[in-house]
Amino acid sequence: METTRIPIPSELFAPAESSHFDGSYTVPVLKAGPDLYDFAEPLSWQVDVTNTGDALLVTGTVEGEARTSCARCVDDFSFPVTGEVEGYFLLGADKEAPEDMDDDEFNVLPEDNVIDLEPLLNAALLLEFPLVPLCDEECKGLCPTCGANLNEGPCGCAPAEGDGGDDVPPNPFAVLKDFPFEQN
Repeated sequence: METTRIPIPSELFAPAESSHFDGSYTVPVLKAGPDLYDFAEPLSWQVDVTNTGDALLVTGTVEGEARTSCARCVDDFSFPVTGEVEGYFLLGADKEAPEDMDDDEFNVLPEDNVIDLEPLLNAALLLEFPLVPLCDEECKGLCPTCGANLNEGPCGCAPAEGDGGDDVPPNPFAVLKDFPFEQN
């Protein structure tokens, strides 16, 4: 099923009722900070919708394979991603939100009784993306002089003056070694 819109059946308007829904979702490119994420395959999602008396609680997961560029070597890489979906939809515009919830933590169920999961699925994915995407924790990145990918081996550049050796990057603060700092 290639839709993220769930028509709420009438039986879900009774307190304590619950229903399970699932499907797939073709995601456009998602942007998280400066990074772009795309997906070769549609993502699969599953949610349970439960009537809490005053609202419909939507909980579940969305999962798939994300692809982005490494922040160090700029090579593309893929990784599995599983996001926790959660949404809270008040039953009727006249209902008041629980005291412990902010305005951005809930929605009002639309008059057509159809919940669009797309914003919830996207939010769940965005929370799972890494702050700094790396193809490998040990990624060596690119040579700052010639741009060669150092994961593929050393480049032909001569070590820079003050370079700490093959495995130690140069100290960026070395230029300050003779700076006359004032002491108070």
